[in-house]
Amino acid sequence: MNIPNFKSILQKLSILKNNSSILVAIIVAVVAIVLFIPTQLISSRLKRQIEDESLSKGRSVQNMDVISREQWKVEEQYQQSYANDANQIKHLAEQSSKRELLSYKIFPNPTDVSALIFEEFGDRFRKAVEGLLAGMSACDSPSEAELQQSMQSSSVRNRLRGGGRSMSPYSSGRSSRGISLRIMSDIDSTIVDEICLEKAKSGSVYANPDNVSGYEFWKEYQHPGREEAVKDCWYWQLGYWIIEDVIDTVAAMNTGSKSVLTSPVKRLMRASFALSEGGAMRARAFRMVQRNAKKSADDKPSYILSAQDGLTESYTGRFCNENIDVVHFNLAVLVSADAVLPFMQKLCSAKEHKFKGWDGQLDQPEICEHNQITILESNIKPIDTQNDPSHYLYRYGEDAVVELELICEYIFNKAGYDKIKPNTIREELQGEEKK
Repeated sequence: MNIPNFKSILQKLSILKNNSSILVAIIVAVVAIVLFIPTQLISSRLKRQIEDESLSKGRSVQNMDVISREQWKVEEQYQQSYANDANQIKHLAEQSSKRELLSYKIFPNPTDVSALIFEEFGDRFRKAVEGLLAGMSACDSPSEAELQQSMQSSSVRNRLRGGGRSMSPYSSGRSSRGISLRIMSDIDSTIVDEICLEKAKSGSVYANPDNVSGYEFWKEYQHPGREEAVKDCWYWQLGYWIIEDVIDTVAAMNTGSKSVLTSPVKRLMRASFALSEGGAMRARAFRMVQRNAKKSADDKPSYILSAQDGLTESYTGRFCNENIDVVHFNLAVLVSADAVLPFMQKLCSAKEHKFKGWDGQLDQPEICEHNQITILESNIKPIDTQNDPSHYLYRYGEDAVVELELICEYIFNKAGYDKIKPNTIREELQGEEKK
């Protein structure tokens, strides 16, 4: 093995020592080589990144449509349409509570010192309810007197009498309204059935004004004093608007039908502002007896200021506030089983009304729409037409019939009708809210 001659190597390196310029050049070259290699690597990677990101984005931008200088005008119109929609919603909400009044002499303050204006209001309420029922071709079951008269004049009975036999219309003394069922002969039963069928064919729905809240209230109204009379008129004006929507719903459902036998809505059993004493809502009423003790005894419309005032728990959580007033009502109808959902949908749909101004003097009434009903609770139960005395004199046709009971809320937009709200009502509400 040849061993290097270190002495000769050192002598060669001494040349660099004597020539420092050459040493510097060599060092610079070495450093350049060391830096060049990673720089090239970094440069190539950066080029690829620029190609993938910046240049590709640039090409996509070049392919985009050029925005017009007038684009701001288009955007302005777009935003204006949003504003118009908001204004339209506000306008419709206000319109919903602008309704015709039963009397233009009372709100917000009576224009006459005479108490007769309150009696006049009551008469108009009753006549308006009668008009609504007549407008949907309502009929009622035959009365006791009608049954007696028809049966006594029956040709069958006359033939029996002519043959020397005398037959009482009933074989025992019970009320035909079903307080205690009578046991009739086959002939009597046939006669009654024919009378009831004729009644059912005479109208499109069974409805009696006595089953509409407020009708009896105003029948025997005793003037309680000017301030209380104004309150009564105001709350029953609200009640009438609600009753009007209920009856309009029944009429719309029965459009085209001329007989109860073919109508989807067979009978309006109740439209009220208190819980029923029995039936579908008995359990609910029992649990809420403390909450609704006043309303059960006093079937009048009232504002719902808190959960304790309602006829049921409100899943909407809506009570009277600075924007709306809320009223609850109770409704019971007999409907065909397949008409339950359509009836509920129709009840909660938009309805048309006219507005003649708060003085009733507009030459061209405004045509408005309102949609103010929300169903809070529903209960459906079958009926026994054979054994239940409450259905004894009613005929509903071949359809399967159920009883539908609803508790609903009705919303009034304050901006629409606060202008005519009596001061006594405002003060009463303020006092209740402070409690």
